[in-house]
Amino acid sequence: MNAKVGVVVFPGSNCDHDAYHVFKEIIKADTKFLWHKEGSIGDRNIIILPGGFSYGDYLRCGAISRFSNIMQDVVRFADNGGIVIGICNGFQILCESGLLPGALLRNVNLKFVCKTVSLKVENNKSIFTSNYGIKEDIEIPIAHGEGNYFCDEDTLTDLVSNNQILFRYNDNPNGSISDIAGIQNKKRNVLGMMPHPERVSDSSLGNTDGLKLLKSVAESVM
Repeated sequence: MNAKVGVVVFPGSNCDHDAYHVFKEIIKADTKFLWHKEGSIGDRNIIILPGGFSYGDYLRCGAISRFSNIMQDVVRFADNGGIVIGICNGFQILCESGLLPGALLRNVNLKFVCKTVSLKVENNKSIFTSNYGIKEDIEIPIAHGEGNYFCDEDTLTDLVSNNQILFRYNDNPNGSISDIAGIQNKKRNVLGMMPHPERVSDSSLGNTDGLKLLKSVAESVM
């Protein structure tokens, strides 16, 4: 396997070890932690921006992390076609960095929501979803207070026409426009999603619906 995964660690990240465990121990990929103060991602060919509360979510979720040293190289990497996945707080950072359109607002009920939700795979013609069936229903947990995805109507039209929407909620838990749970960029090398696939990738937990996504990505660089 040629996958060389870098899991970025920000102050306040709390899902970094989950992502590391899945790629290192289950998928058996070459996996490293990358501290946010580093200036380069090195030889990594897949970058994970994990969930958590980077910098305590001060100002806005992801607003400070977007200026971390390593993000300059992550943006360069993504602009050159490198694979980047942002999960939960990582999705927020991708939007703040301009690597994905839109923004994540407070949940419509103004409460933190932590539960397993049902998603529908809207597009399986991507490096992130190739192991899923089209319209497949999967169960993935969420844990966020600001997961309400919002964009203007023109952006939504683009997302739909370019097949950039990869996952939709079957029962929208946060008020996201058009039930959006995960999107990719136009180049199809950057994914942002609020649900946590790394939390359902180990068979000992009784659900491996997220493993298909992470394996799809690792297999794409073989």
